[in-house]
Amino acid sequence: MDLGEDSGRLGSLPTTTSRTMSSSSSAFFSANQSPFFSPRSSTCQLSESARFDVQCDSTNLSADPSSSSSGIPDPECLANVGFAVSDESLMPAACVSSDFLKFDYSSCTYGHLHDNGFSGIIEKHRRHIRSHDMMFSPVPISLSSYQQSSYDIYIGLHGRKPSLLRFTNWLRAELEVQGMSCFVSDRARFRNSRKHGRIERAMDASSFGVLILTKKSFRNPYTIEELRFFSSKKNLVPIYFDLNMGDCLVRDIVEKRGELWEKHGGELWISYGGLEKEWKEAVNGLVQADAWKLEALEGCWRDCILRAVTYLAMRLGRRSVVDRLTKWREKVDKEEFPFPRNENFIGRKKELSELEFILFGDISGESERDYFELKARSKRKHLTIGWSKSRSLEERRRECNWENGSRKGKEPVIWKESEKEIEMQSTERQRYHRPRSSGRNSRRKRPAKFIYGKGIACVTGDSGIGKTELLLEFAYRYHQRYKMVLWIGGESRYIRQNYLNLWSFLDVDVRVENGIDKRRMKSFEEQEEAAISRVRKELMRNIPFLVVIDNLESEKDWWDQKFVMDLLPRFGGETHILISTRLPRVMNLEPLKLSYLSGVEAMSLMQGSVKDYPIAEIDVLRVIEEKVGRLTLGLAIVGAILSELPINPSRLLDTINRLPSRDFSWSGREAHSLRKNTFLLQLFEVCFSIFDHADGPRCLATRMVQVSGWFAPAAIPVSLLALAAHKIPEKHKGTRFWRKLLRSLTCGFSSCYSKRFESEASSMLLRFNLARSSTKEGYIHFNKVIRMYARRRGVTGVSHAMVQAVVSHASLSHHSEHIWAACFLLFGFGNDPTVVELRVSELLYIVKEVILPLAIRTFMVFSRCSAALELLRLCTDALEAADQAFVTPVEKWLDRSLCWGPIRTNAQLNPCLWQELALTRATVLETRAKLMLRGGQFDIGDDLIRKAIFIRNSISGEDHPDTVSARETLSKLTRLLANVQAHTSP
Repeated sequence: MDLGEDSGRLGSLPTTTSRTMSSSSSAFFSANQSPFFSPRSSTCQLSESARFDVQCDSTNLSADPSSSSSGIPDPECLANVGFAVSDESLMPAACVSSDFLKFDYSSCTYGHLHDNGFSGIIEKHRRHIRSHDMMFSPVPISLSSYQQSSYDIYIGLHGRKPSLLRFTNWLRAELEVQGMSCFVSDRARFRNSRKHGRIERAMDASSFGVLILTKKSFRNPYTIEELRFFSSKKNLVPIYFDLNMGDCLVRDIVEKRGELWEKHGGELWISYGGLEKEWKEAVNGLVQADAWKLEALEGCWRDCILRAVTYLAMRLGRRSVVDRLTKWREKVDKEEFPFPRNENFIGRKKELSELEFILFGDISGESERDYFELKARSKRKHLTIGWSKSRSLEERRRECNWENGSRKGKEPVIWKESEKEIEMQSTERQRYHRPRSSGRNSRRKRPAKFIYGKGIACVTGDSGIGKTELLLEFAYRYHQRYKMVLWIGGESRYIRQNYLNLWSFLDVDVRVENGIDKRRMKSFEEQEEAAISRVRKELMRNIPFLVVIDNLESEKDWWDQKFVMDLLPRFGGETHILISTRLPRVMNLEPLKLSYLSGVEAMSLMQGSVKDYPIAEIDVLRVIEEKVGRLTLGLAIVGAILSELPINPSRLLDTINRLPSRDFSWSGREAHSLRKNTFLLQLFEVCFSIFDHADGPRCLATRMVQVSGWFAPAAIPVSLLALAAHKIPEKHKGTRFWRKLLRSLTCGFSSCYSKRFESEASSMLLRFNLARSSTKEGYIHFNKVIRMYARRRGVTGVSHAMVQAVVSHASLSHHSEHIWAACFLLFGFGNDPTVVELRVSELLYIVKEVILPLAIRTFMVFSRCSAALELLRLCTDALEAADQAFVTPVEKWLDRSLCWGPIRTNAQLNPCLWQELALTRATVLETRAKLMLRGGQFDIGDDLIRKAIFIRNSISGEDHPDTVSARETLSKLTRLLANVQAHTSP
């Protein structure tokens, strides 16, 4: 992989001023002053002795090689790195990064934190350094000297616990993103007095000293010295990591009071040969800083870090930072999660613990007790995550070398990324002994390709088994370990738009670039990739996010067949990715197969609020459990029916069996589970019968379920859903007149009654678990299974009712996904047929009020050029088909022999409507031409604008303002096209 390709994939943090250090320009010592806090670079040379001195006498708080492809540095990172040339002009190979989290104390190089043990043996240091010398090919470069005179924040810590390093890395990155320069140090890792002197100068030059205190910090002489130093300067900011502020009392520590200090307390100054008076003075100094009250306990990391950043920004006079964080937190509190937490969540302890282990590489807290029956899984020799079917010669040669010999100990994992694959290849090859016996049963089962601690997990299972519930519970349980949970719907038609919608949380500009006046104009594909890369780059910072992709339908995007992997940040970073899908395998990963609930858990879910059933009824519940396929969705609906109605399980089972099953023509992989589970569909019919019995055959709740299948797979406003339900045509048309008359007489009370009916209907759907509530007020969400069944069950005219409701009342900024769903029904994208046919007047209204604004917003705001242009192309085809129908002679209703004058067309019968149709088509053509102008497709744009000018000349005349505007666009296209031809001609 070349340098440009690697930097484009990995990205880097933006640069700022000397006081506003970026995350890539500040590596522990902010990478500007210290020769021993070096950025990750494979382009530096150093002699063996000098390299060993630098790497082993310094704490290199940076990333392992797994965060860079083949050790290739990021040019933006290198551009902002400076060193004191008088001390050391050349830095060791494989040492460029601002990633403080994944440094390895055992080797002072870049072994992975989760995969490598912690050992201080010098001989292992030398072996590890030699292995890095072989892996990286250093190239000498010259680095400019730069000296930073002051820092905003000094961060001190002591320890090598993974959670502590993860927390510190997040804190540093968050401070630097907000424009505060940081110096991070664990002074106990250094043995060189010169380097200690530099750290002390950085401490003295820092405005505030943030010390992260653990139970082991009080036996560290450097932490005690830092406490005394910053306490004397009145700028100490203590953060208690896995500690309470009230635990850190001198008397309790010395006398070993409490469970915490029984093991870690005592006369701790003796352990390092210090003075009792100085130690007590340092610990008592924490009382002076008790106003901060920053406690980083297991369940409040996010709150602690954001409070720390807010307080420090206020003390530094950064009021804009405080305002920005306040607005961001208000937005996150309202929009972070799509659904409220399920307070009645049952079971899945094993799955939750295993997900934590897969993502973090370790487990802690309550999850450690729940982590049972999880066996160690063997590692793969060679694991490829991607779709590459061949290996390079270099890979085969490396594999042959490993076959000739083996190495002991754990060694780092290198991640290689390219456009076609993400490959994880361990530098250690495990020996694999084949069984000596031969035959059919002698073949070993292939080990599962679980990747622990690499930040990606995939959950698979049947529809309705509870995948979304599991992901939601995990997100709520561990959300404090992330800055934010980013929930993305994984449906193939909407996943890219859902991904780009993250811009508002990440504060990223994904708008299309204005490249007309630049020397080189980007193509549409390049502009789309640029927008996606901006979002991906934000997710590749050292700030942890949890990206949840719920219900991933396909590994490829529906629009351009590109792999969904291209949207995701690199694996192994701070951002974790959690996927739920019905696919058996995603990205060549072995997913976590979600099993059914246990018998006890399923019984608890079905019994609901009624717990005293006799033995016979319990046996009936077990029969229902088996008949419903043990799906969590079906069990929850059964429990809701038994809780809401005075009915016992026997009667419910008899009612379900007596209902006739509807005969549908099922197709597709998703419908397979429904086709074989007719009992679940009969259970749905029981719910509809209950609704109809309560409110009559025109029950609003039943019609809301019917119309929900045509909306987008997102939360639906109850008002919009009810409006579409009201527009469903009635079976008995004779009563329509009387209903209209009744509405006209009670128009003053209609809004009040309609809102009450909407509220009652949505409440009924939520109580019977046919819908689930959303964190957005006034929105509800339907399960994929229910939506699919409703779409098959719906009567004639339901899709048309949905389109009418969306077109008339949907908001482009709030309901764009549902507007897109209506467009799919109107124009038949891809191989899909056109579902809804419109009259010409309706089509003109939709094009002007919906299609054009949607296409322009999609193109300009989200850089989704292909989708917007395809929508306008299909819209043009629909307008041309309508125009063709207008100029076709009308059908004669009398015999040709009768002389009633010449045969006329619809255009002659309704000239005003025909002219409006033609002018609307001209507007769409002009819009397409202007968008083609932004993508460099001048020839196509020239053809489109000429058609628009011809139409406007024929109807409006040459002097009309719209015609003049179109001619100006044509002249611009002609000039640009001539320039292109001039540059490309030989």
